[in-house]
Amino acid sequence: MKLWILYMEIIEFLCIFVSKKIIMGFYSDDELKSMGFLHIGRNVKLSKMAQFYNTGNISIDDNSRIDDFCILSAGKSGIKIGKNVHIACYCSLIGEALIEMHDFSGLSSKVAVYSSSDDYSGLSLTNPTVPSKYKKVQNGNVILQKHVIVGAMSVILPNVTIGTGSAIGALSLVTKSCEEFGIYIGNPAKFFKKRSQRLIELEKQFYTEEA
Repeated sequence: MKLWILYMEIIEFLCIFVSKKIIMGFYSDDELKSMGFLHIGRNVKLSKMAQFYNTGNISIDDNSRIDDFCILSAGKSGIKIGKNVHIACYCSLIGEALIEMHDFSGLSSKVAVYSSSDDYSGLSLTNPTVPSKYKKVQNGNVILQKHVIVGAMSVILPNVTIGTGSAIGALSLVTKSCEEFGIYIGNPAKFFKKRSQRLIELEKQFYTEEA
């Protein structure tokens, strides 16, 4: 009998836990307004298990979503997220220079975007515990233009612009800018083939039907 009662209590606890996770997974509009973001658009979904640093330098536009365990740490130039942007779980956007994601762009899980990078040559010290005079940090804007998609576990380094409609394959290292409507793969990422531009027509259809 005692085991049965314990079993029922466990089931009740799990039901409450799951229901709270479903209902409370994302911040409410009022909570978002209280977090000090530079700008928050309409219907923005931010996971309560994501972390946001220097929110006064972060703007997120309409219908964008950021999932569990992501880290957005904005520097002086900030982080700008456009409309209908999705950032999947475990992604990180970090650095002093600008990080900007345009409308309909997206990051698959565990993508890392850096607008700052230490010098790996051994000619300077590294990591944030060391004063700046001993380091040689490279800062450079990272821009993901409209309809860019980045595959899981890829890394994007400073001074990179990924052109409209381009796709980055999973596990790629992006060290240089990418042209529009290309598919890039590898370490370092290199052009593989052209990507279809049909998504431009689908965007127009989307806006027409959703208006």
